[in-house]
Amino acid sequence: MSLETRPGSVRFDAVQKRFGSFTAIHSLDLTIEPGTLVTLLGPSGCGKTTTLRMLAGLEQPTGGRIVIGGRDVTALPANERDVSMVFQSYALFPHMSVGDNVAYGLRSTGRSKREAAEQAAHGLELVGLKGYGDRLPAELSGGQQQRVAVARALVLEPQVLLLDEPLSNLDARLRRKVRTEIRELQQRLGFTAVYVTHDQEEALAVSDRIVVLHEGRIAQAGSPRELYERPASAFIADFIGEANVVPCEVLGQDRGRARIRVGGLEHELPFFEPLGATARLAIRPNAMFLQTSSTQALNGRVLSAAYLGDHVEYEVETAVGTLFVIDPAVENVRSIHSDVGIGLYERGVAVIPG
Repeated sequence: MSLETRPGSVRFDAVQKRFGSFTAIHSLDLTIEPGTLVTLLGPSGCGKTTTLRMLAGLEQPTGGRIVIGGRDVTALPANERDVSMVFQSYALFPHMSVGDNVAYGLRSTGRSKREAAEQAAHGLELVGLKGYGDRLPAELSGGQQQRVAVARALVLEPQVLLLDEPLSNLDARLRRKVRTEIRELQQRLGFTAVYVTHDQEEALAVSDRIVVLHEGRIAQAGSPRELYERPASAFIADFIGEANVVPCEVLGQDRGRARIRVGGLEHELPFFEPLGATARLAIRPNAMFLQTSSTQALNGRVLSAAYLGDHVEYEVETAVGTLFVIDPAVENVRSIHSDVGIGLYERGVAVIPG
């Protein structure tokens, strides 16, 4: 017996959600292609969990339509939407065996006990837990319990799998391992997944596309590389990985490249939106290098230096603000209060319209 993957598309058409006078989601338009993993990312209160709950049928939108696999499901209850959800808490029944937990949803849909047990065993095998069916949830590690929750959702053969902060209960090392397993499983089986997290690194690691929500609106959507290397705003630049955002002067624009000046430093880099005379630079901490101060550098003074084995973290006070710099040159740690010049690499620096 094998699981059938039926990846469905998802579409939000002008979806709104209000709680009294508070608008949690403002006219959301979003399309998710079949067989992709799309992450809803954003700070607390941005609307990502509300969006997922509306997709699951646990919240009703105030306006607009939700379409799954070409079918308008806006008014349908959760059990008629052909989606399965993996909750943050896993929601496993502690008194039931792992196999019975996975088979529970199948039994509730009318499958025979034998058929449900066979399908549950196959689901456990898919997530690397073959032979664990007779154990109780308490006998498993946190990562194993999380995989049981995924297996329980997958055996229902949904068009869309929903994952609500699925790794938040795991420690940092286990999160890295399990997120890799989830991504590998999604790519191998080809199901559509909508994944909610507030962890930027997690989103970069698992996603085909990331949708960043901010105050109930889409701030930017795109591939992990697009969002990291081409942030559309200072908010995105600082939220998707750390960035120093500073003002700069635009000296010229030609054939998709801009010449900018910040302090005494001139630099050329690609640009993707029309620029005025002034703009802002989003500079990743590892996109800078320290050198001797000069008239051709952004000069500053070292405020702090922390040696961390394979790199040194600096705070450098400059005319455009205090910059956080990550320097791999551990053999030459700069002293506190020393004068330095800052140079820029091209990669890791993005110009944002002012």
